[in-house]
This record gives sequence, structure tokens and C-alpha cells, in this order.
Amino acid sequence: MSVKLFLFVGAGGMLGTGGRYCISLLFGDTDGYPFATLTVNLIGCFLLPFLLNHPNVKQKLAPELLTALTVGLIGSFTTFSTLAVETARLWNESVTMAIGYIMISFLIGLALCFLGYRISTRKQVNE
Repeated sequence: MSVKLFLFVGAGGMLGTGGRYCISLLFGDTDGYPFATLTVNLIGCFLLPFLLNHPNVKQKLAPELLTALTVGLIGSFTTFSTLAVETARLWNESVTMAIGYIMISFLIGLALCFLGYRISTRKQVNE
């Protein structure tokens, strides 16, 4: 890996963690339900396949910038470990809430992945 690519990924990571922190501030204390983590993970489920598959993105962005956005920004913006910790915490409070959280995260996340992929790979009107 080149130093340039390493720095690009690091810069993307800085932006992703900053964005994630801002969303956690936006939601504030939500009575224990992890809305901030759910939100960032669902946003990431849409953005990652969109960026990886949209023909204009792949043509117009330098490979280093695309890697910075996908690995750096989205990789640091979303988190599975926090999802797991928050699910375990919810499980101790309410098994129903924990199962609901996992189902929402997975099902809506998967749907947003498909949506991001479909939008990014559909025929472009101006081509």
C-alpha cells in the first residue's frame, strides 16, 4: 500500500468518525435505544454499494479517493461492533427490543444495499 493511499484512507476515516459522532449528538439520549448506530449503519448500507457500483463514480473518482470514501469514510462511519454491544445491552433490558433492533438493522440494511446497488447500476439517462 502506498503512503498516499494510506493517507487518503486515514482522511476518510477521520471524516467518517466525525460524521458518526455528529449523528450521535443529533440523536442525543434516546432512552437507551441505539438510534444513532442504526442510522449510520443504514446510511452505510445504501452508500457503500452505491459508490462501489455506480459507473460515473468509478469513472470520475481516482481509485485512491474511492478507497478513501469506501474503506475510510464508510468503514469508520458504520460499525458492527457497536451494533453487537448495543444488542447485548438491549437483550438484558428487553429481548423483544433486541430482536427488533437486529431485524430492523439487517432487513432494512439489506434492502438499502439492494437499493444502492440498483440505483447505481441502472442505465444512465444522459449516456
